[in-house]
Formats: sequence, C-alpha cells, structure tokens
Amino acid sequence: MNKRQENFKRIAPKRLTNVVKSLRLIGNLSNKRHYEYSKSDVDLIVETLRDEISTIVSQFNIAEVRNKKDKFKF
Repeated sequence: MNKRQENFKRIAPKRLTNVVKSLRLIGNLSNKRHYEYSKSDVDLIVETLRDEISTIVSQFNIAEVRNKKDKFKF
C-alpha cells in the first residue's frame, strides 16, 4: 500500500465518525420537547445535507474519471 492510500485509510474513518456524530446531533434537534421548528427549517437542513452529499459524490466520481485517464498516459 502506498503512502497516499495509507493516509486515506488512516484519516477517512476519523472524519466519517465525526460526520456521523454531527448528523446524530442534528437529528436530536427533532425532539419537540426541547426545540421548536417549522417545516421550512427542516427542509433547509435536509436540502443542505443533500446538496453537500451530492457534492461529495461528484468529487469522488471526478477523481475516479481522472484516475482512469491517468492510466492511459505514457
């Protein structure tokens, strides 16, 4: 395994764990006993999360395309 793969495998789980914790904290906002919110508030949160996930998926897809192109270089 090369250094870049090692870095990815070392860093990715930590970052993913942090994101999951943050998402759970956002989910805690749904507790009506502690918070008051409107449908538009919820829609904004969900839309923002979906947009960010779409951006991440696109970034990984672009990286895959770049890697495939690099394999054909001499």
